[in-house]
Amino acid sequence: MKKQGMWSFRFSTAALVLIPAAIGINYIGKLFAGLLKLPLWLDSIGTVLASMLAGPVIGALAGAINNIIYGLTVDPISFVYGITSVAIGLTVGILFYKGFISSWGKAVVAGLIIGLVATIVSTPINIAFWGGQTGNIWGDALFAIVLANTDSIWLASFLDEIVVDVPDKLLVVLISYGIYRGLPRNVVQLYDNNNKLETLD
Repeated sequence: MKKQGMWSFRFSTAALVLIPAAIGINYIGKLFAGLLKLPLWLDSIGTVLASMLAGPVIGALAGAINNIIYGLTVDPISFVYGITSVAIGLTVGILFYKGFISSWGKAVVAGLIIGLVATIVSTPINIAFWGGQTGNIWGDALFAIVLANTDSIWLASFLDEIVVDVPDKLLVVLISYGIYRGLPRNVVQLYDNNNKLETLD
C-alpha cells in the first residue's frame, strides 16, 4: 500500500469511480436549482465532495467534466465556466488537505473563501461573454443598480457575481461537509484522512 501526495496523478480505483458520481451530483443539483428557479446554482456539491475525499485533482476533473456534459446536454453557457469549476475543485482540495475544513465553523470560513475565489475567476468571464451579467435575476438586478450609479462594469459585475456565488458556495460546502461526515466509515477509509490517495503497487 503506497500513499500518494495531494498532487498525485496516479489515481486509485476509488478515486476514478468518484468522478462520475460527483458529476451526477453536480448535474442533479444544477437541474434542481434551475427547475425551482433558485437564486443559487448548487452545481458544485459533487466537486466539493470529491475534493474532500480524493484531493484537488479529482475534484477539478469532476468539476470540469460536469461543465462539459452540462454544456452539451442542457446549456452551452456552462462550457466557459469549466475554469471556475476547476478553481473550486483545486481550492477545496487544498483547504481540506491542509485541515481547513475539519469542523462546521471552518467549513463556513472555507465556503466564504471558495465563494470569493469563484467570484474572482468568474467575473472576467462574465464581462467577456455576457456584458458582465450572471443570468441570475438577483445578481443582475444589483448589476443594473451599481452600473447606473458608478458606471463601472467591473464593480457591477463583481458584486453581481459575489452576491450569488458566496451564498451558493457557503451552502454547497456545508452540504458537502455534512455528506462527508455522514458517509460510512469504510467509504471514507478508501482514502486516508489527509486526502492522500491509496493505491496498490
